[in-house]
Amino acid sequence: AAAYSAAKAGVLALTKSLGKELAGYDIAVNALTPSPARTRILEQLTEAQVTYMLGKVPRGRFVEVEEAAAMVAFMLSDENSFTTGATFDLSGGRATY
Repeated sequence: AAAYSAAKAGVLALTKSLGKELAGYDIAVNALTPSPARTRILEQLTEAQVTYMLGKVPRGRFVEVEEAAAMVAFMLSDENSFTTGATFDLSGGRATY
């Protein structure tokens, strides 16, 4: 857990640093922290593991792939042209950072 936490913190800090450093060049740097989605990768897990993962999501469901795609589309859109160095939370209330 320590290595995962350290890596995650590093990505979030790098997002903030690069967002600030590249803002003057009109380059946005943002991150997305999605909850798991019910995709084919979950087929590699046991049902008990999937149930455990789902139990960690306060919204009580996995994120839909379409929801993640819509968030990414917004993050890249002109409507979001001012934001940089941000982390967009798509975790269903699960994110802790």
